[in-house]
Amino acid sequence: KLGVFLFQSSCDKDVILNILSVLTDLLSLGTGRRIHYVISKGGSEALLQALAAAAQTEPLDHSTLLPLLRLLARVGQRDRKFGLKVQKAEATDIILSLARRNLGHHLHLTHCLWVLRVCASNVTTGTTLGVNGAMELLFKVITPYSKRHIRTIRAAIGALAALLKSKSNSRRAVNRGYLGGLLRLYQDWHHKDVSNNYIYIRRGLLICLKHITNIQLGRETFLGSRGMEILFTSVQDCLSCRNLDPIVTTATQILRKCYPKEPLPVTTVRSSYSFPLPGNAKAEPPCEVSEGKCLKGNYESDEEEEAEKDLDNEDVESKEEDYDLETDVNKLRSTPVLDRPEEELGQYEAMCPELSHNFQELESESEEEKSLEDRTEILPPTPSHFIPNATSVKHPNCRCRNQSVTEMRPDTEEKDFRVPLQNWTKKEKCKWDPINEKSDIAEAAQDAGSCEEEDPSRSHTLTLCPLPKGAAWYKKMFYPEREASISCSPGERLESSDIVTDLLEKHQGDIPFHSPCFYVARAKCVKSVPDYKDLAFPDFWGHQPPPYSKPMLERKYGVQRDKVLDDIRRLIQPGDVIGRTVFDLDEPSHSSPGAPSCLTFFSKFESGNLRKAIQVREFEYDLIMNADVNSNQHHQWFYFEVRDMKLAVPYRFNIINCEKLNSQFNYGMQLVMYSVKEALQGRPRWLRAGHDICYYK
Repeated sequence: KLGVFLFQSSCDKDVILNILSVLTDLLSLGTGRRIHYVISKGGSEALLQALAAAAQTEPLDHSTLLPLLRLLARVGQRDRKFGLKVQKAEATDIILSLARRNLGHHLHLTHCLWVLRVCASNVTTGTTLGVNGAMELLFKVITPYSKRHIRTIRAAIGALAALLKSKSNSRRAVNRGYLGGLLRLYQDWHHKDVSNNYIYIRRGLLICLKHITNIQLGRETFLGSRGMEILFTSVQDCLSCRNLDPIVTTATQILRKCYPKEPLPVTTVRSSYSFPLPGNAKAEPPCEVSEGKCLKGNYESDEEEEAEKDLDNEDVESKEEDYDLETDVNKLRSTPVLDRPEEELGQYEAMCPELSHNFQELESESEEEKSLEDRTEILPPTPSHFIPNATSVKHPNCRCRNQSVTEMRPDTEEKDFRVPLQNWTKKEKCKWDPINEKSDIAEAAQDAGSCEEEDPSRSHTLTLCPLPKGAAWYKKMFYPEREASISCSPGERLESSDIVTDLLEKHQGDIPFHSPCFYVARAKCVKSVPDYKDLAFPDFWGHQPPPYSKPMLERKYGVQRDKVLDDIRRLIQPGDVIGRTVFDLDEPSHSSPGAPSCLTFFSKFESGNLRKAIQVREFEYDLIMNADVNSNQHHQWFYFEVRDMKLAVPYRFNIINCEKLNSQFNYGMQLVMYSVKEALQGRPRWLRAGHDICYYK
């Protein structure tokens, strides 16, 4: 406190230099507590007063100015109100004047630019500096391209980035053509910095572009100046070097932000189905508001004057705006609350053995069972970029049989399937009342008029009953000429009840606690809003849990970035985009199923929510999910059928209207897939599948 008082009251040059030297030594050591203490005692105001006094001397005494400017830059970084103090002391013009007078002396200019950057971190002060010509001064320093005086150029780029946090300064920069100049300057540095020695300068220029593109005028000018092509090309050159990740990350953020917003290719954002709620005079009509309007409504509008908010000298650059790139798993964990007492869960023990089962018993299974499981579940060698199809080939991390399905004998398949089931049923003591089971079957038979009674002697599963006559079985919507045939994809629609009856007789007792006939009988009693006539094969046939555990999928480095760049390539190279609609729930006539090199989709069954499928490239599809009935929300899940996949070919599915802050797909969660062919061969399982899975905006 005494030193600050002497500094304010002294006029002797030697005393001032000694005080500056002492303050420099004190503030150069230790933590920021010393700087905050000096700030609390009025150190910032004292240094600004000394700067004003030193700037009035003729000629300028740089022996005093340089240490004074260094102290101002160091203290100003920790003083959250430094910008306001500069304005109150009327020091903005003084700092700009000192910078202009030292344009020919780069050492002195660098010190002035350090202070200018600290002042500009306050939006209000930065706006004042922009009005007074600070950006013109900085552009003179950084242009044209030159490797001389790198320290000064770096300080000028940092000050310019701080000034462009103000939206009024960004608009001023666009109107004066500075955005195109920044793009050309970035290209020069990118092409000539072959040894990657000036990454900080290249990233600083990208940060300037990032701030300018925060406004709509900046994004439009960026697109008109071919900014997307320039940054996309430069990013491709940087992907092979991990040291250039800061450049790639910043450039990708700009590309994502400037990608033109387009409406969803649907007639309405509301559900395709509506239902008159009880008590309402009429059903709520679907809202014909296009998705584009919704996007624009949530997007910032720069036509109206926006209120400039003080950022309080925070380092906004260190805070990523991409919430979907969150890496802290703890931020995604929720603590759900039970919606019913735990005592009521006892009635579900038969269907959900995990509620009461001691899973430690599974670790003490016999060596014979382990050897059998090892023989039946072996990892096959597969390519690294491989997505499983509906055959026996699975994801590399998914354990499956070595030999192909066609090489297996039916007897072997049945045995492989039944042994784990028998072991499981012996260990489990499931509570299932045969009397209640019999009454349920009788009720179902009375409703449907087609089911036989259940044998009460079997307590672990329901007897497979004959199919009801006239049941609407999976009509051949896409391939009507192939009657009485069974394809090998999930959700396959069966036409002949005789074939299904034969299948059920062949696989009697395979699925515990599930009867396909009983399920059909109850499904016929359901009043479906869309009046569904088909049943999804996994729901009808049932499933078994896989006899092995699978770890979470390891997060692969750079997956999101690569997918974003693939999406941006659509804009850069539109000729590669097919754009063929292969499935449309709203307009079936617009669909083109069965096209060559095209997958077939279907979701017109209970819980199916695929609304539209568009083929983007040969092996890439955009999928749009349907909202809940009478709603325009809830696209957080998906259930659909896909068929006609080629073996050992990776397919990419983009679910483009599943928007939220983040997703567990970024942390190892995988989708689950059900293969009809596997189910008919004795392995009816939902298996985790897929790779390179991620969520991003």
